[in-house]
Amino acid sequence: MPRVAKVSDIKANLLRPATTSHFEVDIPIINALSNSENRTKWVGVGKKDKIQMMCSETSLPGSNLATMEINNDRTGVTERHVHRRIFDDRIDLTFYVDSGLYQPIRFFEDWMAYITNSTSNKDPINSRIITEADDGELKGDSYNYRLRYPQGDQGYVAKQGLVVRKFEKDHQNILEYEFVNSFPLAINSMPVSYDTSSLLKCTVSMSYIRYYVKNLDRTYAYPPTQPKGTTLGKAFTATQQAGFNAAGFAGGIVDNITGNDALGDFAGGLTAAFVLSQQSQ
Repeated sequence: MPRVAKVSDIKANLLRPATTSHFEVDIPIINALSNSENRTKWVGVGKKDKIQMMCSETSLPGSNLATMEINNDRTGVTERHVHRRIFDDRIDLTFYVDSGLYQPIRFFEDWMAYITNSTSNKDPINSRIITEADDGELKGDSYNYRLRYPQGDQGYVAKQGLVVRKFEKDHQNILEYEFVNSFPLAINSMPVSYDTSSLLKCTVSMSYIRYYVKNLDRTYAYPPTQPKGTTLGKAFTATQQAGFNAAGFAGGIVDNITGNDALGDFAGGLTAAFVLSQQSQ
């Protein structure tokens, strides 16, 4: 016989799905882009935060397990044993481009220019941002560049700092994907035309060697309407989960009807309080 699902089970498991529009990205800044006196100060007040807020699209990374076949241990049986974990070779980040400064484009072009020493072939150790004084050299037939070493104080790899953080509207149950040894691998072309204007976006591919996930075991109760005896950090009871899901369902309906996020949050809180009070009686 199939399992009989109760209404409370449906509420607890189906009425509060995760959404794709709640995330944020942390962008690392290597030493050469922040400390060197002859380079742009990308860690200035608001500059780094502005670039991170402009990230409009990315993806949660994936990986797979590579296996080898073993055919001779047992007659007629083929086994597969894992021998390594294979990570995706890159992650794509798409940014809105601000008018005037074009900060995402400038930042990643600056990083890639530092990697290739493509700003000057006279000073391969302490390169600088392209200026008008370099134009003649860059256009010359004898122009060349010398790549930097990835590691060290003057290296171009960010050992830590690239983070994709997934959360929900209530900022609960956060997943953090942190990437190791990242650097920009490619800046995609950005078409422009005289047709109807649309937002200019810059897509950057970041290379990395692996990632790890943090906060996998963190669970929170619903803060505004916790029953007595519950604290943050404990798993939902069935009653708490039902109240939580009802709050999200009601809040979403009010948001869609009124277009007011504050009214949606208020309606969600009232709904959760009512559900929990009825189930506690």
